[in-house]
Amino acid sequence: MKSVPVSTTVNGDPHEFLCDPDETLLDVLRNRLGLTGSKEGCGTGDCGACSVTLNGRLVCSCLVLGVEAEGAEIATIEGMAEGDALHPLQRHFIDHAALQCGICTPGILVAAGSLLERNPDPSDEEVRYWLAGNLCRCTGYDKIIRAVQAAAAEMRGA
Repeated sequence: MKSVPVSTTVNGDPHEFLCDPDETLLDVLRNRLGLTGSKEGCGTGDCGACSVTLNGRLVCSCLVLGVEAEGAEIATIEGMAEGDALHPLQRHFIDHAALQCGICTPGILVAAGSLLERNPDPSDEEVRYWLAGNLCRCTGYDKIIRAVQAAAAEMRGA
């Protein structure tokens, strides 16, 4: 299979790479760009561990081909913090013990960030609905919901 050149922006930085036509965006991010925060939990789009945003839309990167990133804006977990300053979601996940093994955490954080960009004051039900595509096998979801709500309140200045 002939590799295809792709130019894209990831976390605000321009990137150019070659990828096979059948290579997933998840594999490109991890293996070609060294962005290993997104995890492959299932490879079928059922767990959300590989969640990223593609042109502002939340997607499972295991279901997107790398060649589809041509000209796109991609945001991953690596772009969430600003330097050494954690994003409020990241801080509140730590403060509320909303993580354990860490496989699902990057995807949940990206998904929660995407929600809060759209709705800065979601109800618990809206948070649960938005995160329904992200599976966590270690912690209860209540801590995750509380962490998202605390981060939302901080980000709103409440």
